[in-house]
Amino acid sequence: MQATIAPPVVPIGKIKSFGPFGPKYEIGRPLRQLDDGDWMIEVTLVESGEKTEYRLSRLSNDPEAR
Repeated sequence: MQATIAPPVVPIGKIKSFGPFGPKYEIGRPLRQLDDGDWMIEVTLVESGEKTEYRLSRLSNDPEAR
């Protein structure tokens, strides 16, 4: 039986950008843990409203949008 791991705490609603010059996105909820221990987080692209998934490890390194 696999232990249940609590999802990470993420700043839901915060706006960040993909790298220093990339498009802006809004952080959503944690979706699932990956085999490597990272998590997939739902993000919404600000300009288009499109929802997609993004790794928590990458999200953590992205700057807050200006």
